[in-house]
Amino acid sequence: GGSPPSDRITEIAAVVLRDGKIAEVFETLVNPQRRIPSFVSRLTNITWDMVKNAPTFASVAEDVMKALEGNVFVAHNAAFDWKFVSHEVSSATGSRLFGHRLCTVRFARGLLPGLPRRSLDYLANYYGVEINGRHRAGGDAVATAHCLIRMLRDAEDRGCSTWEDLEILLRGRPAKKKRRRYSALPSP
Repeated sequence: GGSPPSDRITEIAAVVLRDGKIAEVFETLVNPQRRIPSFVSRLTNITWDMVKNAPTFASVAEDVMKALEGNVFVAHNAAFDWKFVSHEVSSATGSRLFGHRLCTVRFARGLLPGLPRRSLDYLANYYGVEINGRHRAGGDAVATAHCLIRMLRDAEDRGCSTWEDLEILLRGRPAKKKRRRYSALPSP
């Protein structure tokens, strides 16, 4: 859906990377304990019948927090996903999520300025990554992880090897000062 608390998570996946490879994948449907908006069902193909017997977020919150612990939260449009996950974790446990976040959309903007669009489809196509199960938590998370691995290699090839280097890349280059254009009109 659009935003919590009126909309809830229906599926969640976490992909943990170690040494430039996928080390763990956690994925589960989640019972949102409310109706799934029809546009979400059309987009994800997740129906009420699929989630009605699935665990609630409170039942999987510990697993989600374990996957996030000590790791950077990475997502394609990270602010959107962070909003949902942090709200659900807070509601289920009373704890707040903290830590570094990395948005692969912003990363692509800084790293691949010539790419015409930064959607996951464009990014995956650029890197030759196949998305199995588009608009599903696991499919999108695994594809994002594969794109991230490639993006980190490209960034490293450009001398970006620390979190601080990455933050500089994400901020972008400082804007060049515009040269003042002088008017052709006479001035007083």
